[in-house]
Amino acid sequence: MKRRKFIKQSSALGLVSLSSTIGLAATQSLHVPPEENPHELTFMQWPVSRKIYSDRYFLRLVQKTIANIANSIAGFEPVIMLAAKEDHIKARKQLSSKVELWDIPTEDLWCRDSGPLFAKQENGELAISHLEFNGWGGKQVHRRDGLIAKRIAERLDVPIISSGLKGEAGGVEHDGYGLLMAHESSWVNPNRNPGLTRNQIEQRLLKAYGAKKMIWSKGVYNKDITDYHIDSLARFTGQGRVLINLPEKPYQRDPFHKASIETHDALLASGLEVEVIPEPNKRRVKSHDFVASYANYYACNGAIIAAQFGDKETDAIAIDALKRHYPGREIVTLNVNALGEIGGGIHCATQQMPA
Repeated sequence: MKRRKFIKQSSALGLVSLSSTIGLAATQSLHVPPEENPHELTFMQWPVSRKIYSDRYFLRLVQKTIANIANSIAGFEPVIMLAAKEDHIKARKQLSSKVELWDIPTEDLWCRDSGPLFAKQENGELAISHLEFNGWGGKQVHRRDGLIAKRIAERLDVPIISSGLKGEAGGVEHDGYGLLMAHESSWVNPNRNPGLTRNQIEQRLLKAYGAKKMIWSKGVYNKDITDYHIDSLARFTGQGRVLINLPEKPYQRDPFHKASIETHDALLASGLEVEVIPEPNKRRVKSHDFVASYANYYACNGAIIAAQFGDKETDAIAIDALKRHYPGREIVTLNVNALGEIGGGIHCATQQMPA
């Protein structure tokens, strides 16, 4: 069940390509607003695939965790849970009445990656700036998840505009004011964008987000299913500000620790205001592969939905930092251990639709 201990699957996974159904609008100008700006609603996905979750008990635990996140967000803004019609009865039993179910089939829960990246067009109307999801480079089945952005575009009747890239929104952070940051390992990688140089990928990402500048660091290749998504490490909290989640005592032999320090230094060198939140030391789950990221929070209307890991000291430090970076918002903390065990968190499971 570990996302950091993946087994690369064969082509029998049934990989989905949307390149034939989505045209590239070369002259279209798009802008992805800051995540902390007002939302119309939040999209999430209901996990069901037994190919992904062979353990029934663990699948139920993951579903309960997703329901808790959705119900918490629904106290602040509308939530739409995507699920096949046949999965609605079981999902409804765990979801608040404030959570709406849409009949869009899913396999897994990672809506940040397979869900739609919304952008504003020049006329102010919404569009989907499409980063084609290919199962993190063909590592996981995505017959359904690979079609989610297209199906939402059809239901909302909004244009879907190809970026010309395969990748995931969790693999790039944007501040909404012209700046992006990412790990090369999630983009400059033959499992996603073979034949493209870093500069070519950068130009396409800048266009997809309506940004002007990009900060790269190397990241980590082939050690987890995402090739080290940036949103598990560092997040923009406004123009020129970053929160980053670092181990108190980095081990240079740990590739993730080494890469996280490199990213931290690259952000400082770019002149950003960078605040460090220490990773928890006394967390409930002791596994080496467990992702204990305070940075993987979600900013919804009036609140920050964040993780707590059972370390009273670092949990309190994270809450204090979030209060300062997002003044006036309620900080809601949840036990999302089930997501940490499979290498993700709250931000990974959500995708905002701007107001």
